Order: sequence, then structure tokens, then C-alpha cells
Amino acid sequence: MNATRQDFTDKNVLVTGATSGIGLASARAFLARGARRVYITGRNPEKLDQALQALGERATGCLSDVARISDLKVLKGVIEQRGDRLDVIFANAGIAEYGSFGAVAEADFDATFDINVKGVFFTVQTLLPLLNPGASIVLNASIVANKGMANLSVYSASKAAVRSFARSWANDLKARQIRVNAISPGVTLTPIMQHGLGMDQSQIDAFSAYLKDAAPAGRMAGPEEIAAAVLFLASESASYVNGIELTVDGGLTQI
Repeated sequence: MNATRQDFTDKNVLVTGATSGIGLASARAFLARGARRVYITGRNPEKLDQALQALGERATGCLSDVARISDLKVLKGVIEQRGDRLDVIFANAGIAEYGSFGAVAEADFDATFDINVKGVFFTVQTLLPLLNPGASIVLNASIVANKGMANLSVYSASKAAVRSFARSWANDLKARQIRVNAISPGVTLTPIMQHGLGMDQSQIDAFSAYLKDAAPAGRMAGPEEIAAAVLFLASESASYVNGIELTVDGGLTQI
């Protein structure tokens, strides 16, 4: 693989939900590969400030909830005010929560779909006018869309919708030569385990032990490993890759 084709010099990138985990690791990776400007979003002002301090002066933050179209319009305005256009969107913001079928509250269903589906859809649609011809869009889906995991039916369905967007938009945007792909991470060690799924350390350790036999890789992924795959899809190295789902799960769903 030609590393120079993963050079983002003079490129402007947006990563939503980038205050921790895969989003933060991806923002850091884009900057390391020369991105001119990386815009990041988050819902928590303190975490957003911490992320910006970690990323440095070429990062610009916007306090934004992707479930709110008004916030997305503010985000668009922030980018326009700097006179920038976008070369990459990584629609990463999302939540994951357990929900026992038969006991899922309407509010919980709505919260998941508002962020994971509506949020992805309107993030990209709102920012379409700012995308350069030949830009790249990467959507964060999940391996759960292809599995029937217990107590995750709402989350899984939301990620199946995200994967569907990649197919449809690749066709919708072909005239502008904008590529759209989905990345489907496997089990990744991020704060969403504790703060979204409500796992304690013993449960995380038990899951890690399970993966030793269940996945050929024998372990969880680190956020940086998922970020590396995001950069591939966003880069010229993937110039003939469009509409796909790239599964990055250490082989968990393959055996």
C-alpha cells in the first residue's frame, strides 16, 4: 500500500463524536497524516475542551448534538465562517445501550435512533453543500448489524440503517464522485463500554477472556486500530472502494 496516498495534507476533515474513543483516535490520526484542519464535535463542553487541548491548534471544536438539526446548522456555520470546505466526513457520533426486548421504553428507542440514524443522516445532508468533489464520507456502523446479539436489537437495527446509508449515498453522490463507505468495528475498548453499556471492570475482563477463543485475533481492538481503517477508507488508497462495509473485528464475525 502506498503510504503517500494516505496523506491528508491540505485536507479539511470533520469527525463527529470525537471527544473520546474511536472518534478522538481518528481525529488524532488525520492530524498526524497532515490534515490542514480537523473539526470535531461533542456534547460535553469539558470533554470537548480536553480533546481540543490534546489535538492541538489545527483542531477546531463545535459543541454539537447530532440529534439536533439546529446544532448541525451551527456546525455548518462554524465551518463556513472559516471559509473552509470539507474533504472528509467521518460520521462517528453514536450511542450503544442494552435494551431487553419486551422492556424497551419508547424514550430509549427514540434516543438511539435520533443519534445513530437521524443524526448520521442529517449530519451528512446538512454538510453536503460544503463537500468538495471527490470527497470521502465514512459512516461508523457496527458488526452488530450482522449478528443477532441478545438485548441489543434497537442498537443493532440502528447500525443496520447506517450500513444501508452507505450503499444508497454512494449511488446518490456518484455524480460528484463522492465515495461513501461504512466501517463496522468489532469489540473495541472505549469509554462506551462503561458509560453506554454500563459494564464494570469485571464484565470487561470477562468479555476480553471470551474473545481469546471467540476471535482469531484473541483480543479487543484499540481505538487506534479502528482509526487506521477509517483513514484507509477516507484516503486515496481506497479510491476504488465505494459503498462497502469494512469489518474490523479481529475475525470475530468470520468464524
